[in-house]
Amino acid sequence: MKIASFNVNSIKARLTNLTDWLKEAEPDIVCLQELKCTDDAFPRGEIESLGYNIETHGQKTYNGVAILSKLPLEDVTRGLPGDGGDDQARYIEAVVSVKNRALRVASIYLPNGNPVDSEKFEYKLRWMDRLIDHSVKLLSYEEPLALAGDYNVIPTADDVHDPKAWANDALFRPETRAKFRELLHLGLTDAFRACHTEAHRYTFWDYQAGAWQKDNGIRIDHILLSPQAADLLKGSDIDRNIRGREKPSDHVPVWAELDFG
Repeated sequence: MKIASFNVNSIKARLTNLTDWLKEAEPDIVCLQELKCTDDAFPRGEIESLGYNIETHGQKTYNGVAILSKLPLEDVTRGLPGDGGDDQARYIEAVVSVKNRALRVASIYLPNGNPVDSEKFEYKLRWMDRLIDHSVKLLSYEEPLALAGDYNVIPTADDVHDPKAWANDALFRPETRAKFRELLHLGLTDAFRACHTEAHRYTFWDYQAGAWQKDNGIRIDHILLSPQAADLLKGSDIDRNIRGREKPSDHVPVWAELDFG
């Protein structure tokens, strides 16, 4: 069971890149972020033709998340619980049945939070608190769980090309990293870090200033696994080569492979 996360930075602009990668990588479940389209504008036909079921939580122009699955999706939740007034499309969750076991998957597009002296940073931290609270509930089910997405969090100095340059950015602020550690300390495992200890492996390179050519990147896309899912972890990696293609997203896919036997 191969689970992937990919911030496509506009599904319409990256559709060919996405479908090419789906054909090559053949993931079983894909969590997409930053669709930048409403549910009815999502290009379902092109993706369904590759054998995927689709659930979306879209929004015009901004945000938007989706789950693609080669298995049926059930028990779909749209929107992160905890704030009924939050209308930003940043969270979708669903369940698939794998060999008579329930696998719960969420696609997450955590707020950026910049600038840090604005309400945007406070919203980011509140959103993380809600994610922590909801994760406590999900972990109580004691089932395989994957929380996959663009977290807009650089966990450590090993995950950024220049820590000093990012010191005051919302993605690397101490408050942000502390919330992320709090999430991990609930019992979640960073799938990529469980399989790779080397520093400076990235999932995002800005379009500006030759960041890709200079490898000035950051690792902000993560797949976090419950203990029941981490026990099944067989491998994880980043499909870095996607960034070098024509008209790419500024993110690349990260994936984890679970062995359900």
